[in-house]
Amino acid sequence: MYGMNQEVKVIHLMTDFEQRAYEAKQASFATAVLDTQTKNQALLRIADALLENQEAIIAENRKDMEEAVKTDLPMPLQKRLLFDEKKIKDVVEGLKSLTKLDDPVGRVLLKTEMDDDLVLTRVSCPIGVLGIIFESRPDALVQIASLALKSGNACCLKGGSEARHTNRILTDVIEKASLEAGMPKGWITLMESRNDVAEMLLLDQYIDLIIPRGSNAFVQYIMQHSSIPVMGHADGVCHLYIHEKADQDMALKLAFDSKTQYVAVCNACETMLVDESIAAEFLPKLAQKLSEKNVVIHGCEKTRAILKDALEVEEWHHEYLDYEVSIKIVSGEEEAIAHINKYGSGHTDAIVTADKDAAEEFLNRVDSGNTFWNCSTRFSDGFKYGFGAEVGISTSKLHARGPVGLEGLVTYKYKIVGNGNIVADYASGQKSFTHKHII
Repeated sequence: MYGMNQEVKVIHLMTDFEQRAYEAKQASFATAVLDTQTKNQALLRIADALLENQEAIIAENRKDMEEAVKTDLPMPLQKRLLFDEKKIKDVVEGLKSLTKLDDPVGRVLLKTEMDDDLVLTRVSCPIGVLGIIFESRPDALVQIASLALKSGNACCLKGGSEARHTNRILTDVIEKASLEAGMPKGWITLMESRNDVAEMLLLDQYIDLIIPRGSNAFVQYIMQHSSIPVMGHADGVCHLYIHEKADQDMALKLAFDSKTQYVAVCNACETMLVDESIAAEFLPKLAQKLSEKNVVIHGCEKTRAILKDALEVEEWHHEYLDYEVSIKIVSGEEEAIAHINKYGSGHTDAIVTADKDAAEEFLNRVDSGNTFWNCSTRFSDGFKYGFGAEVGISTSKLHARGPVGLEGLVTYKYKIVGNGNIVADYASGQKSFTHKHII
């Protein structure tokens, strides 16, 4: 029998995912100190491996596409799911572009002389282990993994179940190629069941940051069920406001591109706002242009009085991700900004106008991570920004906002180098701080 004071040891048996999360945490200590050359070589080796395994990857994606048709997966998701030669070429170019970007790790952000022989430095460093949940886009898996690698982080990835065949082979190819190039074992792991996600939310001892990509309700659920910090990427209810002083030919071009260039993405325009002073003249031209792609228009009462075929708007905060758009006639810029701040998702909103003052008012007062003047909402993208792709677009305001690339995947630490310094000397007044700014 055990004595009353004798310690009883309880053996904790790890689940499969907990074991992999533990290994990712251990790997993160190694990835954090990898040199730039090793990381770049790993990215290039992954790029080569994707091309070498292109036929096998496309064959696995074909399985997912066939199942998507059988299960009647919505067409916008089917478009995201497709991973063909063009998509592979695009992700390979993204991997190569990442090698040309500066390493975000180890940058000196601040340097202060606290005293003659006491120097404080703030240095960028990786976050650690990223738990990333994303939608049915296999290309997102490659982008996310490559950004995690370059920024010195380990990652636990959970893609949509509809892409399981493609995600599995992509993870296998990336893991094998990266290990050959010197990455530590365990730096990347794929989650395939919903139970893995539920378990991940509890593993705050291993996972340092969760990045969910999905609906606002999904992001809120993640936030409410985990003590791990969450970088929120909610839905993309993006607006294009046609100001009374807009060049109407430009406005038509930007509206068409914002809505139809690629509809199944979070930076596609979902609501267009038109000043009432130009609505009667402009809306018929807009409807005619959008009809080239058979876009279904939902309009406010005033819009439907002009466009007789327009349907009623059921909800202004609505992400169609399809050839549909909401149109509202507004009394002016004040109403437009108020509407966006009330019904938008904080993602991307644009104004078309020749009035610089109106543009500045819009850019400053609209409460979104991305505000544009005279350009398409589709420019809201990490790759287009030169960030080397993105893990998502953050609609939150802390740590990172807008397209989250390399800079959003690092944090910082403070380092002090002294020479036997003790606080007692400063508390007694024997010594005093100089706080001289160096960098």
